[in-house]
Amino acid sequence: MDAVTALQDFLERHPRLFVLTGAGCSTGSGIPDYRDDAGEWKRKPPVRHQEFVGDGKVRARYWARSMVGWTHMRNAQPNAAHRALAAIERQGRLQTLLTQNVDGLHQKAGSRAVIDLHGRIAQVVCLACAERSEREHFQQRLLALNPQYADLAGAHAPDGDADLERSDFSDFVVPGCEACDVGVLKPDVVFFGANVPPGRVTQSMEALDAADALLIVGSSLMVWSGYRFAARAAERGLPIAAINRGRTRADSLLGLKVEADCAEILGRLPGPDGDVESSRVASCS
Repeated sequence: MDAVTALQDFLERHPRLFVLTGAGCSTGSGIPDYRDDAGEWKRKPPVRHQEFVGDGKVRARYWARSMVGWTHMRNAQPNAAHRALAAIERQGRLQTLLTQNVDGLHQKAGSRAVIDLHGRIAQVVCLACAERSEREHFQQRLLALNPQYADLAGAHAPDGDADLERSDFSDFVVPGCEACDVGVLKPDVVFFGANVPPGRVTQSMEALDAADALLIVGSSLMVWSGYRFAARAAERGLPIAAINRGRTRADSLLGLKVEADCAEILGRLPGPDGDVESSRVASCS
């Protein structure tokens, strides 16, 4: 059985699907990921929450990189993987889509039953007063205070920032909260080293418990915040399938694994997107 046929069969046998997506779902939209096919870091890990909150130099470096990279993240468009998952939802076969990504591309593609596990990069939150504002508005404030960075360019990085070839960001000015004038502003996302809000985890687990299968798309699940949903599904005896290049932390739990690019394989599902083509598929015991 080829990969597309096996995946289509899995979808048809489980009409109350819970989908968990990761960075591999968005690489086809030009947003890089952090891990290689072995699940190992292929670049420096992202900024940690404790470093960002506690060190003004770290915040300046983060926001300088983010200011340069924001336009690319803002303009990213859904790829065939996002569009296929939105289509499956419209067909009534996808109950919940839980994404570890912060780019909002599932919503751009038309998905509605989305839980943003790690938040959305398009919003900024004040850590003192909890006021939220749009990232685009904050971008204009950053540009106004730091015109010397406006023409810089750097390689695109996974979190919507850019790799800048400099180590000194002491001249970069980070604006404060317009509401309280004292709070530290950060993207409204869960940084590495921080916890997902408990209510969001509960909502996600309840949605998983109401599903009849789990489909993992583009995630190695090396971080507990994502892996715990595969562990919960296995405890409940739910069938688990994955589309991912290379190793995942949940390989031993999978009943079906398709080792392929997410956009490529989901774009080949029978339908208006094209013909069924073969890819590597492993049936796991």
